[in-house]
Order: sequence, then structure tokens, then C-alpha cells
Amino acid sequence: MKAFIYSSEFEKYPYPAYVPFKTQRAGRTRSILQNMGSLTGGDRLEAVPQPAARERIETFHTPEYVDALIEAGTGRITSDLLYMGLGTPDCPVFPGLYEYASLAAGATLLGAELILSGQADIAFNPSGGFHHAHRSAAGGFCYINDIVIACLALTAAGKRVGYLDLDVHHCDGVQEAFYDRSDVLCISLHESGETLFPGTGFIGECGVGKGEGYTVNVPLPVETYDEIYMEAVNRVVYPLLQSYDPDILVVELGADVLAGDPLAHLRLTNNVYPPIIEGLLGLGKPILATGGGGYNVENTVRAWALCWMSLCGEKPEHDMSVGMGGVMLESLEWAGGLRDRLLAVDEHRTMHVPAVVHAAIEAVKEKVFPFHSL
Repeated sequence: MKAFIYSSEFEKYPYPAYVPFKTQRAGRTRSILQNMGSLTGGDRLEAVPQPAARERIETFHTPEYVDALIEAGTGRITSDLLYMGLGTPDCPVFPGLYEYASLAAGATLLGAELILSGQADIAFNPSGGFHHAHRSAAGGFCYINDIVIACLALTAAGKRVGYLDLDVHHCDGVQEAFYDRSDVLCISLHESGETLFPGTGFIGECGVGKGEGYTVNVPLPVETYDEIYMEAVNRVVYPLLQSYDPDILVVELGADVLAGDPLAHLRLTNNVYPPIIEGLLGLGKPILATGGGGYNVENTVRAWALCWMSLCGEKPEHDMSVGMGGVMLESLEWAGGLRDRLLAVDEHRTMHVPAVVHAAIEAVKEKVFPFHSL
């Protein structure tokens, strides 16, 4: 069974208008899928989450930080809140902050519980993916780290987790949580910290103690494009996951890697998602997927709709767009369809990007692969 996790309650708690993070992305993704007849039916269902209980949130976050989140929801800013990253431009305080964040965490937890109980083999929470939240601090639009909390629920049940983060930003909060552990293999492909927030995720960050070799970072250069990105996935991600042989896969499907995202500098199209998901499905493991970044809303909701269909085993092709009104325009505005148009790769990119990515791949193989008998 495939579970799409959503609640209309998400729509009640928007971030302030000036913040580029738009909570309505999940609802718009759901609307696209519903209109296409791809949301429910057959082996698909829609599951409605409840907010995560405080004790579940505190499996990762400190009680003092949770208190601060609740206080932040009143709209008051104190020096203590600022110390915890609250009240900043990218983590503003606003009414309903705690309600929204705890509901998002509850949705990802629901996905984990559906998988653990055997009620689903695929679960997708497009309202999740808050991978920048740290144990005692907010960061990058993230307040409660639903991914860490769900992974902790899975490991508490004795499961080994393979975590793959496809967001354009490095998953610093998730890395922090599992840096000294080997029961979660944490793999992140992201724009290099040399050019993008949060300034972490370099190849040398590969874990400590029992966790050495179980944190894997593949930093990518500006203007990385589909073909070279897929080479990194094929040469790093799949060999490691096959060797590690996790019980469950957790995947963060950030859509800010896409060309036209206002906060990042990669040049991917959403055509990378179906083959990546197909490869993950080929591993034969249950998959818990979340949303994540994505600040061009139109591009993001199409990407997530495409991801859901791919998770369900559908293979929407380019010609689907013909019946839906067109394809993506040169301006990066959407005129219809799910698939992006293919983007031309100019000579400058082909001269400079592959060399940097190939060097990163080889450095990861040298640094990490020996821990996995590769």
C-alpha cells in the first residue's frame, strides 16, 4: 500500500508572507494528483496525521528548545529565542509555529508507523523534510526535525535506515543526530557549502567513532546538470545502499535543486526524480519520503506530483504534457504538464562541472567506500 500523508490543517499556519517557504505546496501537490486521478484508489490511500506528541519530539530536541518553540508561537521574541535561532529572517516567529511544525513531524512519524506496522510499503509526506533543525536550535526554515524523529522511531524498532537527502542544501541537522552512529547511513547530495547555506557537508565530514564512514557527503558545483548529477547518484548512492542493505529507506525530496529556484544555483530538471526513485524501488525496501526545500512553487508541486507517481510505479512520460496544455517555457514558467523540458548544456558547463563532480566522486570513494567493503 502507498500512503500519501496530508491534512487540511497545514493550510491554517502559513509562514509570514515575506518568507520564501510556502506551506501550501503540499496542498497544491495533492490537488494536481487528485485532478489526475493519481492520488488514491487501488493500492493507494490518503492518511491524515496528528501533531507529534511532545515526548516524541523530545526524542531528539531538548525540553528547553521545545518550550522556546511553544513560546515562539505566541509571536514574542526574547534573547533566549534568538540564541536558539528563533526570530531570525529564515526562522521567524509567528502564530501557529509550533502547531505547524509538530503536525509536520507527526505526518512523517505516521509514515514511519505505517511502514513499521506493515500497513504501507511507501509513505510520502510532502509537508516534511525539515533537515536543518538541530537539537537545540532552528535553522533554514526548519523548527522540528521530523526526519531525525522518524529515523529514531525506526531505529528504536531495531531497523537499519538508509537516508538519502536530495535537497540542494546540506542536511546538517540530520548529520548532527547520527554522526556517531552506524544504524543510519546518511547520504547527502547538495550544492557545495562553499556557495550555499548552511556552509557544511564537505567530503571530510564522514562520521566519528562507530559512525565513521556512515555519513556521506557529495558537494556539487554551481550549475550541476542532470547527466552529471545522475552519474554521482549511480556511482555513489546505489553502491553504498546496496552494500549497507538497510531495512528501510528514508528520502528527502527537496525540489530546490531544480533550475529556476531562487535560493540555489543548480540546473537540474525534474526528470532526474523518476530514475532515482526507480533505482530506489529496485532495492526492494520500504520507502518513507518527505518533501523539503523548493522555492519556485510551481516547479516544486509538479516535481512532487511526479515523485508520488514514480513512488507508485507509474511512469509518466514527456508526451503527458501534450494533453495537459504544454511544457515548461524558456522563462522557467510552467504552462502545463509534469515533466520539465530538457535543458541544453552549454560548453562552459561541460568543460568545468564534470571535472569537479568526478573529483568529488573519487574522493568519496576513497574516503568512505572502504568502510563498506567497496
